[in-house]
Amino acid sequence: MRRVAVVLFNLGGPDSPDAVQPFLHNLFADPAILRVPGWLRWLLARFIARRRAPVARAIYARIGGRSPILPQSLEQAAALQAALGELGEVRVFVAMRYWHPRAAAVVREVAEWRPDAVVLLPLYPQYSTTTSASSLTEWRDCAKAADLHAPLHVVCCYAEAPGLVSAHAEALLQRLAEAEQGGPTRVLFSAHGLPQKVVDAGDPYQWQVERTVEAVVRQVRQQRGGRTFDFSICYQSRVGPLKWIGPSTEAEISRAAASGLGLIVVPIAFVSEHSETLVELDIEYRERAHQAGARQFLRIPALGVADGFIGTLSRAVRQALARPSERPCAFQGKRACPARFKGCAMQAAT
Repeated sequence: MRRVAVVLFNLGGPDSPDAVQPFLHNLFADPAILRVPGWLRWLLARFIARRRAPVARAIYARIGGRSPILPQSLEQAAALQAALGELGEVRVFVAMRYWHPRAAAVVREVAEWRPDAVVLLPLYPQYSTTTSASSLTEWRDCAKAADLHAPLHVVCCYAEAPGLVSAHAEALLQRLAEAEQGGPTRVLFSAHGLPQKVVDAGDPYQWQVERTVEAVVRQVRQQRGGRTFDFSICYQSRVGPLKWIGPSTEAEISRAAASGLGLIVVPIAFVSEHSETLVELDIEYRERAHQAGARQFLRIPALGVADGFIGTLSRAVRQALARPSERPCAFQGKRACPARFKGCAMQAAT
């Protein structure tokens, strides 16, 4: 029975008020986030982190002073490890991109465990050069430095995986029936935004978000006997002066409220709760909806350890291990993105 190390990647978040500024510095010092020369990026990261830290501390103070991403990612890791029990000796690790446990420390843990194979699995269903690619690059650099040479299997995305889609659809169906009893309702599928120039450069994230939404909408309609419902795809968490992809979640909330609609918000690209869901959606956007006159505002929880989601991760690991190592693979084992997306992991590997 071979020893398999599975590494889950996530963004990470500060674990105390004192950690907020260094967390922000790590975030903005990432070349995938600030795409400027290294010396300038370091200076800008230091400046932005110092400037944004007070606002960010106030945000985290509203949810206990720390991010819940790590505890929730560890819960997902435990659930996945249990689901993979029959594969052999499996251990699931968690590596955060911008706060502890960082990739370098997790690489050392994995190396000490001496696995026969390593599976890298981002907790980002939709692939982006700013998230999954950044984590995968850091892991490869740290693994090389630590002389970790176990065969590497990489899952780059699973935007349309059946279990992921079913988990979203089941959660939405329950609230949609409840909401529609009160009157016309619009579903907002909200995802974290990106600068438009990143997408224009070939990042497939927005395209993959749209594929996830299409699959969820299709399944919900099927389970409702073909009955349709009103929905929109929108993007949140814009920062800085650059143009971002849209429409914005804030604008869509105002537009729905002006039409007298109730609202259901689905965090379609988030698999765990954090400041963007618990503060931005649950507090700030909820207040905006009520001020704009929305009839109601309901928010679907992030997937967490939903059976369909953990099932998707489990199947992704099995499929990755069944393929040759080193080459990144989408969930279905073939390229998911059209050729125009130069940032696609599978295209970059060719």
